[in-house]
Amino acid sequence: MDIEAWPEGDGRAVPVEWAVMECAIGPLFLAATGRGLVRVEFHAEAARRDRMLDRLATRLGAEPVERASGLLAGAVRGLDRYFAGEPGDVDLPLDWSLTAGFNREVLRELASSVPYGTVVGYGDLAARVGRPGAAQAVGAAMGSNPLPVVVPCHRVVESDGGLGGFGGGLETKRQLLALEGVLPATLF
Repeated sequence: MDIEAWPEGDGRAVPVEWAVMECAIGPLFLAATGRGLVRVEFHAEAARRDRMLDRLATRLGAEPVERASGLLAGAVRGLDRYFAGEPGDVDLPLDWSLTAGFNREVLRELASSVPYGTVVGYGDLAARVGRPGAAQAVGAAMGSNPLPVVVPCHRVVESDGGLGGFGGGLETKRQLLALEGVLPATLF
């Protein structure tokens, strides 16, 4: 479910709640506003978590608070089901305020049209948003995705079948694609 950001420059601070959840690919940092899930970050050890909290405070204008009112309960439940291997996308309200322009357009298309257990090429995704030939720009949009796993940038691959890049690391991308049945699970 999509929820648009407040209009740019309206001056309102956005209350933010955060938590770190353990899952099969390591600790995930999650942050939500009253509008929805706003940030997911891989490998959320203490130093990375602290950097993310500083960035969110700067971008959203309020100090994030650790699990105050339950805004993250639905996200944690949905991600727990996903990592337990239940087929289907993690369907949550999303706050798109950390992305804009072409990147937002591409990420919204990805979220709405590339379901669990499927993949799409960078060039194909560019064509879907009316920008054939913008495969590299799509790659940049994937790299800037503030909501990985939920907005499944791990499902975007090279046209020749290669994995392409991934902000969470290629091993994490392999694990997510194996979880969804796109790649075989590793033997070791």
